[in-house]
Amino acid sequence: MLSYQHHYHAGNAADVHKHALLAWMLDYLMHKDKPLSYIETHAGRGLYDLGDAAATKTGEAAQGINRLEAAFAPDHPYRLRLDATRAAHGATAYPGSPLIAALSLRADDCLHLAELHPGEHALLASHLTPYRPRLRQEDGFAMAHTLCPPTPRRGLLLADPSYEIKTEYDSIPRHFAQIARKWNVGILMLWYPILTSGTHTAMLTHLGATFPDALRHEVRFPPVREGHRMTGSGMFVVNPLYGLREEAARLSRIFAAKG
Repeated sequence: MLSYQHHYHAGNAADVHKHALLAWMLDYLMHKDKPLSYIETHAGRGLYDLGDAAATKTGEAAQGINRLEAAFAPDHPYRLRLDATRAAHGATAYPGSPLIAALSLRADDCLHLAELHPGEHALLASHLTPYRPRLRQEDGFAMAHTLCPPTPRRGLLLADPSYEIKTEYDSIPRHFAQIARKWNVGILMLWYPILTSGTHTAMLTHLGATFPDALRHEVRFPPVREGHRMTGSGMFVVNPLYGLREEAARLSRIFAAKG
């Protein structure tokens, strides 16, 4: 349950997909002068070094951010967050989604982060302390159920499980339905892997039936090594922002051109 370590996979193609959409959405939300809440259920450590042995061992960053970054305009919110992270932490630093959020939010916004793994939680606290997050070392969905509806009510939730536990595919639609009932104005984002086994398909069927107006966006990419089962990345967004479909289409073109 606590064996997953994202630093082996940081900066991979799925991270680029997820983080580019997240950075764009947070930037869009900043256009309105009203505070918001950001909730993340599976935060990880928040900051990664793509030059360390764990990251270079898998080669996933080489097929992800190293291959795709130049396709984003210099003023794209994702590129701006990458630049800010490197300026503060060095040329091989890569921001996880908590740091992308922290770099996007304003002083009156609320940053809620959950990470269950004790080592990752300690690193998250170390990396994010300057941004005054509200951290919890507990199950992320338990935190979300407790918080929602948050104050401020305007805001976004990102769920990015490891999917180590196969029952997550069954429980996530229930979690999202319950959270949405309590927080009907919240933007709910779910990342999921596209696997050769098709394990994700039943979950998406259930989510689609509950949220027929949600945005489902997927990109495909080659396996990073022989036998690797992930061949794409998906995002399911409840209450998608205006313009998100167009931004997702642009992202699809980037992945298709670099495929």
